Order: sequence, then structure tokens, then C-alpha cells
Amino acid sequence: MSACPRVRGIAWLAASLCALLFPLSVSAAWHGEQQDKMGTRVEIQVWMDEEPKARQLIAAGMAEFDRIEAAMSTYRESSEISAVNRGAASAPVVVSAELLELVQRSLALSVRTGGAFDITYDSVGYLYDFRARERPAEADIAKNIAAIDYRHVLPDAGKSTIRFTQPGTRINLGGIAKGYACEQVVALLRKAGVTNALVNAGGDTRLLGDRRGKPWVVGIRDPDDESKWVTRLALDDEAISTSGDYERYFEEDGVRYHHILDPESGKPVAGVRSVTIIGPDATLTDGLSTSVFVLGVERGLALVEATPGYAAVIIDASRKVRFSSALSPD
Repeated sequence: MSACPRVRGIAWLAASLCALLFPLSVSAAWHGEQQDKMGTRVEIQVWMDEEPKARQLIAAGMAEFDRIEAAMSTYRESSEISAVNRGAASAPVVVSAELLELVQRSLALSVRTGGAFDITYDSVGYLYDFRARERPAEADIAKNIAAIDYRHVLPDAGKSTIRFTQPGTRINLGGIAKGYACEQVVALLRKAGVTNALVNAGGDTRLLGDRRGKPWVVGIRDPDDESKWVTRLALDDEAISTSGDYERYFEEDGVRYHHILDPESGKPVAGVRSVTIIGPDATLTDGLSTSVFVLGVERGLALVEATPGYAAVIIDASRKVRFSSALSPD
């Protein structure tokens, strides 16, 4: 692994996202599809000579997104994670090795970030309904806040179970599962012999190889205007994840209520507008983008600097753009 991400350049951007992510001239050898999954729009692009084979692999990739969503969505009563949330406070719940491993990775990131990344945030987070513009009352937050603590989650690798030590605790992998899904789809494509591809799920993108001899140029959007971009990154064979306060939010009395919660308060984090992380593993870039958002600019940059192979772009509340050392334009 290289000491820093394979980033070929940074420049101010004034072009469309389509021009950034994909070749300017569409080649017949690029095959792609978009679908709505995991609460967002997912996309798979592959470079292949045989269109039938490309379509088969894209379908397999979409099926992989479906499989992971079926197991890890808290919006599905039939999912493994919903079964855990229903029963783990009463008794250990048997789970798949895959879910257990991702929960263990999440808890390890919680330890490393001092609890800034915490999958138990949903113990209060489920009380927010951003589509309905509803937020919990202070009394409801106070009633549930004790259930937020990653140390309440006890995985047992030997028995493949998860249990909670605190009633009311809920887990949600929304801060890491989309990146994990992108990484799994790329692994599937790579195993099938694909050398150049793009897999995207909302704010998470995994690039396989380059753009046929050229880098993929990925834009970081302006938090206040989805039609504008504040910078661009030229990448190949990397993952890039962005967490922003504009993804799921509503405003009330001049206050923006968004989905990235501070585990200590159960309320939306202030001080940061967006965090973009670049690195070799989409699972970790996804988790780190949430972690850095919660930690804030200075502590977040320190975390990234201590993570070899990863880099960050942070836009703070004053719209100032901050880069980690691997990306610094100075």
C-alpha cells in the first residue's frame, strides 16, 4: 500500500458530475446501469468487450447490493440487523459471519475514534424522521441517550452472536454499510476479470483501475449548491466517501437538522458541512468520513494523518476548505 492515496491532482471545478465521473466521449465498451437501492441511487460501470457478459456482471453486482441491504437495513423488519435490534437486549442473537465481522469492524473504529463513530447512535437516531421534518423532543433524547454507547454491544465470535447490555440500544450500519457494499461489488467484478470499473452508492464510490489510461476525475460538491463543485480529485484504483449535512436534513427556525448525530448529545453535529475521505478501502473511507465529521476539523485531520494511505477534504461551517497533508495544494 502506498503512503498516500493515488491522487493525481487538485483543481477548482466548474463542470457537470457526468463529465467528472465518466469519459467525456462515451465508448461502446463502457457498460453501466443505475438503480435505486440502499436508500440511494447506486451505479455500476464496467469496461468490457462483450456486452452480454458485462450485463451479466452488472446484474450480479446489483444483486450483491440487494443481498447486503436485505441483511443490514433497519428499515426492513426481516433483516438480520432488525432481528438484533428486537432481541439482543434480552438474549444473544445469532447472526451471520458477515454481519458479525462488520459490527466488529465498526466497534474497532469506535475504539479508535474515542466513540465518534458509534453504530448505537440509532438508539436516538430512529426518533428523527427527515422526510416528515420531525425531530425528537428534548425529553425523548434524554430518555434514550444512555442507550448510545458502542460498549453496550457485545459480539461473540465463537458463537456468532450479538447481545446488548443496555435496554433500548439499537445499532445501525448506515455510516459504513454502503462503503462495504461498494467494496464487495468491486471484489466480485475483480474476481470475474474486470480491470476497470466504477461502483457508486450515494456518497460512496469505489474505483477499480483507471479510466482506460486516464484518471477518474471526481468532484466534491458545494454543500449549499448541488450544481457547483468546490474541488476535484484525479484518482485511480481508490475509494472515495463523502458525508455531508445536505444529504438528509430539514431546517427549522434557522437550524439545520441532519442525519449525522453526535453520539454524546444525540443531536446533529455542528461545525462541519462535509467530509470527503480517499483511500484504498471503501468500507473504511465510509466509516472515516462519518468519524471525521463528528470529531471536527482539527481532531478529524489528526485521525486521517494517523491513518496511512488515507486523505481528507473537509469543508467547515464557514465554508473553508481544509486538506490533509497528502492533498495539500501548498
